[in-house]
Amino acid sequence: MTEAILLVGGKGTRLRPLTVNTPKPMVPAAGVPFLTHQLARARAAGVEHIVLATSYLAEVFEPYFGDGSSLGLSLEYVTEDEPLGTGGAIRNVAERLRSAPDEPVLVFNGDILTGLDIRALVDTHRTSGADVSLHLTRVTDPRAFGLVPTDDSGRVTAFLEKPQTPEEIVTDQINAGAYVFRRSVIDSIPTGRPVSVERETFPELLAAGAHLHGMVDSTYWLDLGTPQAFVRGSADLVLGRAPSPAVPGRCGDRLVLESASVAVDAKLTGGTVVCEGAVVHPGARIDGSVVLAGAVVEEGAVITSSLVGVGARIGERVALSGAVIGDGAVVGADNELRDGARVWCDATLPPGAVRFSSDQ
Repeated sequence: MTEAILLVGGKGTRLRPLTVNTPKPMVPAAGVPFLTHQLARARAAGVEHIVLATSYLAEVFEPYFGDGSSLGLSLEYVTEDEPLGTGGAIRNVAERLRSAPDEPVLVFNGDILTGLDIRALVDTHRTSGADVSLHLTRVTDPRAFGLVPTDDSGRVTAFLEKPQTPEEIVTDQINAGAYVFRRSVIDSIPTGRPVSVERETFPELLAAGAHLHGMVDSTYWLDLGTPQAFVRGSADLVLGRAPSPAVPGRCGDRLVLESASVAVDAKLTGGTVVCEGAVVHPGARIDGSVVLAGAVVEEGAVITSSLVGVGARIGERVALSGAVIGDGAVVGADNELRDGARVWCDATLPPGAVRFSSDQ
């Protein structure tokens, strides 16, 4: 079909402490590194050659995925010495591309979970004769995103960054983070400096009269940039709401990987994932959450919409809601953590240190 670039160099600052030891695309979602889902969906759409544009913790990717043959892919890796932005990262891998100047190259952001019809995006690009085609999706509140209005034919008319007033919100269509570039356009991006496709490349192409086309695809779409979104995306993969051929098991209310141990009377619901070597003790209740490899959840703990890091320990009767527990952290018994609370990697929270009264 075509080849692709995957942008996986970001530091994942908003996801910390999940990303202290692991680059964002390698944090497990539905039991496997999130990047696995993107690679598997690209392969299912006919993509065979993918170049990964890496930067932060770049050394983690190749030992895990190798040459890609286990996924039916040919993978290559290019590491940025200094952060180059989205456009700079795309240009930095151009020498590894195999496409002719007029052929299409797919580009994906490494933190978007989507049900995008990849073949349809490429077909739209070819039939429209566009220089760049963009996947657009519609959102209820577009203020946190870049707006991309189009005319009746689908041609992009403007790029509007994060509007704040009602007058500025001229469309509910946003840039969804997947593109098809004509190869020659990639070669025209400046080298040796940071470049943003959103703020520089696309507006300059539009001003120069290039044809930028938007395809609105309103299937499942989620930016996994925050811990709450990441946990929700993982649960949606397990529940079958978000499509992926890489989920290591049948879709359902829970996913327990083979070497995990879950007590018979523990209750797992809402797309909860328990990863390799993790242990869930009797009486624990876990809903819509991720328990990463080697973590321990002790008796009577109640965990909701939270993520428990690699090797972390959650004590007896602990209540977590919307919390993130870093790798190796210990949350002592009878603590209650809510609404975005984060415990750093290897930290220890003494028993009963954080509690909420019943009227809060």
